Amino acid sequence: MTATPEPALLDLDQVRIDPAWALRIPARLAIRRRVLPFAAMEGRVHVACANGNDLAALQAVQRFVRLPVHAEVVDAASLERAINRVYGDPSKAMSGAERVRSIDIDAAPSELEADDAVGLCEELMHAALLRRASDIHIDPDREGVQVRFRVDGELERYRRLSSKAHAGLISRFKVLSGMDIAEKRAPQDGRFTHTFGPTGQRIDVRVASLPTTYGERMTLRLLAVQTDTLTLEKLGMVDRDLDIFQRALDRPHGLILNTGPTGSGKSTSLYAGIRRLIGREDLNIVTVEDPVEYDIHGVAQVEVDSADKVSFSKALRSILRHDPDVVMIGEIRDQETAGIAIKASLTGHLVLSTLHTNTAASAITRLIDMGVEPYLLAATLRLAVAQRLVRSLCTRCARRRPITSAEATAFRMPALTDQQCAEAVGCVYCASRGYSGRLGLFEMLEITEEIGTLITKRATEGEIIAHARSTGVPSLLEDGVAKILACRTTIDEVLRAVTAY
Repeated sequence: MTATPEPALLDLDQVRIDPAWALRIPARLAIRRRVLPFAAMEGRVHVACANGNDLAALQAVQRFVRLPVHAEVVDAASLERAINRVYGDPSKAMSGAERVRSIDIDAAPSELEADDAVGLCEELMHAALLRRASDIHIDPDREGVQVRFRVDGELERYRRLSSKAHAGLISRFKVLSGMDIAEKRAPQDGRFTHTFGPTGQRIDVRVASLPTTYGERMTLRLLAVQTDTLTLEKLGMVDRDLDIFQRALDRPHGLILNTGPTGSGKSTSLYAGIRRLIGREDLNIVTVEDPVEYDIHGVAQVEVDSADKVSFSKALRSILRHDPDVVMIGEIRDQETAGIAIKASLTGHLVLSTLHTNTAASAITRLIDMGVEPYLLAATLRLAVAQRLVRSLCTRCARRRPITSAEATAFRMPALTDQQCAEAVGCVYCASRGYSGRLGLFEMLEITEEIGTLITKRATEGEIIAHARSTGVPSLLEDGVAKILACRTTIDEVLRAVTAY
């Protein structure tokens, strides 16, 4: 008789815990009874526990989440790490959720106290970190205050607060970010660095407020202070694109441009490139940014002043006197900045920058329109990269299926019909979203001798694109299709990212 294999235990280290459920229970309940609600699917809240037969603990959780619960027996060590990650070391201070509502495990759920602004701010920041959100949106409306997170580029609701909590919440964040709490009729911005107790992780937070009909709305951008894990290999480049990008970085001088709309990951790619450069040799690297998004050890980073005391052009003119090997310009916005970038790349510097254009070829025509002479651009430009971001499929629940003829027609690639792709489903590992993380789509336009000649002759964007396609340079759409066929993302994600521009 063959024994039935034991089902594999859920590994919480691989699960994206949903703070909308994890923070609904007091820390002491989770720590004492070793339980952790982490996702909701099909009307039930999934609860990680070491003992699935502990009905008393499950009933206590159910009273707080107010939905039926489903016990998921998990690996005990991963449960311990997850509880410490969410609620902190039990021997230390209570987590934000516990400060907000310190209640006995047998008590009925209570509403958030409107006057506990500190606890509420802590909860929102901690929940955003757990959810790996890039932004927190606090929007007052007629019915109260809606709090939403932007996760993997998508807005999702976290919780609704009463109107009574709004004033204290906004004032607390204003104090932290150095804004004027008495000014409620004008937009303001500020920043602060927040250290999360349970993990000790530091996050740089950019804050912006805006007066609206129902009160001030506030947006907080969360930027990781540490970038040790930011590498080119994690951006989603295929081997061919990675080789081209690294080859451009290996050049001692020249200009590398990353193009795309706001939020397409341009700066992240350049930061990853800088990390590769400083990991390879000792270089003098200086950046000019608005704002500084990531703190990179060993790099001199200059932030543009909103009062224009430190503009891009002023900072760049000074930087070139500091003998840099590599210069990163946050964005080329005008003729003066473009001219300095070209001059720096001509005089032996490697210059990395971003430009708001839709294609790699249009970066060339945009710079010429700004007044850069074509012969100078042909001599300095090494690589133009177009980039978009799409959500990555959860590898545990993605469901394979054939591509329909209608979908193939949408790509103008009839040969795709009946080839295999995958679609998002949702499982406990991805908090029922079907996606986990993001990856980039890239178009790498390497400036060859032929393209340099076209630039000198003031070729149109269409002529440059036609030449690139004839020499086998994949477009953004083709890179997206390759990642669809590799089941790394979905048809809807690629169509939305690429055809929207």
